[in-house]
Order: sequence, then structure tokens, then C-alpha cells
Amino acid sequence: MRVLLYLTKNYSRQLLTQDYMRLTFLPFLLLVMSIVVSCKNKAQQEINNSARKEAIERAEKDSIARVKKAEEERPIMGADINLSKELTFDKYTLEDTYPYKDTVRVFQWEKIKEQLAVVENFQRQDISYAVLQNYKNKNREAPVVANFKRNAYKRVSDTLGVERYQSSPLYAVGDAKVPLIYGRDGSLVKLLSSDTLDMVKVEGLTNFEGTWEVPKRYVKSLSDTVDFHHVVVVDVTNQNICTLEKSVKGWIIRSMNPATTGRHLPPHAMETPVGIFLVQEQKSKMYYVKDGTKTIEGFAPYASRFTNGAYVHGVPVNNPQGKIIEYSWSLGTTPRSHMCVRNASSHAKFVFDWMRPMASLVIVID
Repeated sequence: MRVLLYLTKNYSRQLLTQDYMRLTFLPFLLLVMSIVVSCKNKAQQEINNSARKEAIERAEKDSIARVKKAEEERPIMGADINLSKELTFDKYTLEDTYPYKDTVRVFQWEKIKEQLAVVENFQRQDISYAVLQNYKNKNREAPVVANFKRNAYKRVSDTLGVERYQSSPLYAVGDAKVPLIYGRDGSLVKLLSSDTLDMVKVEGLTNFEGTWEVPKRYVKSLSDTVDFHHVVVVDVTNQNICTLEKSVKGWIIRSMNPATTGRHLPPHAMETPVGIFLVQEQKSKMYYVKDGTKTIEGFAPYASRFTNGAYVHGVPVNNPQGKIIEYSWSLGTTPRSHMCVRNASSHAKFVFDWMRPMASLVIVID
């Protein structure tokens, strides 16, 4: 009987202990498990958030890189060009808009910016530059093009109006029989083949488009390090001239002056051609002859040649031994030159000293 009672009490105690364990330890265990699961979920969530954040950052960086690349590859437009005035030459300076007789003349800044955009765009490329040259047909008179015509001066020209005289012949690639068009002296091109070949492949950068072949004698390579940061712009409509210099903040206007361009007076005087040309040579005195003769009539000071016989120069002196004339009443009026661009002699000297031959441009607009 005593043994039975002892067993009964002992069993009851075990049951109570087990119930107690259930009532106390199990909730604790559940709590611990809950905390563990919660921590694990939180850690996983942090991992997920971090991965999501990294993915978003990568996507943002990729998007920015794509936008930047697209912006870099997008052609520069005239509206993208920034102009500011910091005059270096400040004599005879014209305003942006100024009166002339009973009209108003202007500096065509929007058109100028469009031309500067052309220069900016080809300078963004990895280019081997060259220039077409045939001043006074020194590299041989170009052959007659397939479809030619007689221009207003009764001279042979192509269908685009470019004269044979002083120009380079441009042939279709792979067909060197007959040239199709002419390239003006002073036109910039991109070299697409070695300039040691008999026929050099080029791509037009200024004054003509497309890919052509040119006999190598008409092609002169430029320095690999050339940058076109000095530009003279001549306006044949408004008879003015300005100089611009490229800087980190855009293009800076260095001068704004009156000028006189070429007139239409066959057979000797002709218009200053519109286009973008390379300054090829400079002469402190450019002597000229009397029309129709070989007699030297006078000189033009501080002359910078950019195409054919066209120079930016000072006031002509009709005496080979005469003194330099600073200014002429005719500047900024109407075209009077043979093809050249006349301006005040001190401004011509500024241009002469400021520009670098084979690394500066003259842009002629209408």
C-alpha cells in the first residue's frame, strides 16, 4: 500500500513537472524561435534592400552613362554654341546692329553660331586633316569635269559653280577617268587613305560633302596636333568682319570691324566665295598687278591668304613704295575688292599676328 502511494505521488509530480515545462519553456522556445526567424527575415530583408538599392544605383548610372553618351554623340547645333565678348582689338568696333545709309546692318550671330557648330562637330572626330591646294594652278590645272558649264566670268566651272582655275579635281571612288566636281583651294578634308598613294581618298569637311579620290599633288596633310581655335568670319552681305577664339567657356568675340569684300566685275574682279577655308600663307606685303598687265601697281599690308587669290588684308596702297594707309572711307560700304577682304590695316595686322597659318580658319557667310 505504501509503495503504491509513493508511486502515485511520484507520477503526479512528474506530470506536474511536465505540465510546468510545457507552460513555461514552450512559450520561451517559441519566443526564441520567433526572434530567430524575425532576425533572419530582417537580415534577408536588409540583403534584399541592399541588392535592390545596388540594382537601382546601377540602373541610374547606366541611364546617366547612356544619356551622356547620347549627348556626346549628338551633333552640336548652333543653339549649343556659347558666344561672349571680350574684345582684344577695340578700334573701329561696330555694334551688333548698326545703321548704314537708310538701312540697318548686323552681325549675323545665329548664322555664325551655325558655322561654328560645323567646326565643333568635325573637331570632335578622330581625324587626319588635309587641305586641298592649287593656288594659281601651281599643282597643275585640273582636268575638265564630266558636266561643265561656263560661269559669269566665262570660265569653266562644275555644276555647283566652282571654277576649274585654282581648284582640285574630285573623282568618284574607283573611277579616275574624269572628275565630277571641283574642290576649292583651301578646303579642309579628312584623309581616308595614305597621302603617298597616286590617288588619295578624302572626305569633305568644308565646302563639299561625300567621299572622293584626288591626285596626291593637290593634297597637303596637316599636323596631327592641329586645333582650329582661331576663326575669322567675313559677312559679304553686311560687309563686316569679326574674329572669334575658342576657350573653355565657349567662343569669345575678339573684334567686330567693317570690311569690304570682292565684287562682280569680270574678267578680273570677282566675289569672295562663301565657305569655310584654311589660312594657308601670310605676307607682310602682298603685291598686286594692274588689271590685265604684269606691272606691279601696289601692295596690301598684312595679308593672310585663305582661298585662291583671296586674302584678308589692310587698305591697299597704289604705290609699291608707298606707306601703309590705316583706314579708308570705303570700308563697310559695298564690295570693291577683286576677291580679297579689306579691313583697317591695324585690324589686318591684328589678324596677321593672331592667326596661325595651317591652323586657323576663315569663314565667309552671306
